[in-house]
Amino acid sequence: MIDGRQIRAARAMLGWSREDLLKASGISMSALLRMEGALADSRSSTLNKVVKALSLAGIEFITRDDGAIGVILKAEQAKASQGN
Repeated sequence: MIDGRQIRAARAMLGWSREDLLKASGISMSALLRMEGALADSRSSTLNKVVKALSLAGIEFITRDDGAIGVILKAEQAKASQGN
């Protein structure tokens, strides 16, 4: 399961605001705030929209067997964002 901290970290790595993620995913601000704040379980369809939008932008979500979590920005996306 993707953690709200991973979503916030992914946005930061991409330089995206919440509004950018809303446009890319098509979800509501209230759903995003709940997800990022871990205030409630999000519907899987809503979470899938966020994961898809961030993945298309070059984010890879990491969850290790030892419980560690994180995000990686794929190399081609990282190079593109440095050029801006």
